[in-house]
Amino acid sequence: MARTVWDSTVGKKTVMAVSGLIMLLYLVVHMIGNLKIFFGAGEFNHYAHWLRTVGEPFMHYEWTLWVVRVVLVLAVGAHAVSAYQLSRRDIKARPTKYVHKKTRASYATRTMRWGGVILALFIVWHVLDLTTGTVHSGGFESGKPYQNVVDTFSTWYGNTLYIVAMLAVGLHVRHGFWSAAQTLGAGSRTRDRALKTTANALALLLTAGFIAVPVGVMTGVVS
Repeated sequence: MARTVWDSTVGKKTVMAVSGLIMLLYLVVHMIGNLKIFFGAGEFNHYAHWLRTVGEPFMHYEWTLWVVRVVLVLAVGAHAVSAYQLSRRDIKARPTKYVHKKTRASYATRTMRWGGVILALFIVWHVLDLTTGTVHSGGFESGKPYQNVVDTFSTWYGNTLYIVAMLAVGLHVRHGFWSAAQTLGAGSRTRDRALKTTANALALLLTAGFIAVPVGVMTGVVS
């Protein structure tokens, strides 16, 4: 049954919707955590340490964090695979391009695929920069995320990569939330306006919340 559901277009769209909502929940929590940087190095570093001790003593050190990471990796993988396969299926269904473009399609809709690629590349860079320190500039300091964040956003390329990626996040969330709601049957004539408003608000909130950190470093509010 699972294979039958996965092979169907509806099944892939459902997997894409559910995995997208999991990632959206993570983004909201992650943004709230990031904003703690405005309360100083002590507060931000303590929060980062707390993430590794959640669930103790029942959960060992970092176990809860690794559970979250595994769930996120599975969600990202499922989302990417289902998106790619749906895209290939759509191309096979219409091997020639439409003569007339759909003018009603929003900018976010037209850039969903490229936005997904941008975000995938950004995630790789973000992990190598602030988690492993592999491509970090200024000397990566383990256990001192505040200092590492300031280092990253003290460079023009760190700010550029991050801000472009967060704009892509906003566009992706705006269209993705709406699409997920329709796929999961939440949409209706009476709820469509509320869903669109929620999608726009989430996109704006996440974009502004994430971009606030590099802007804070650039303006000297965070230093």
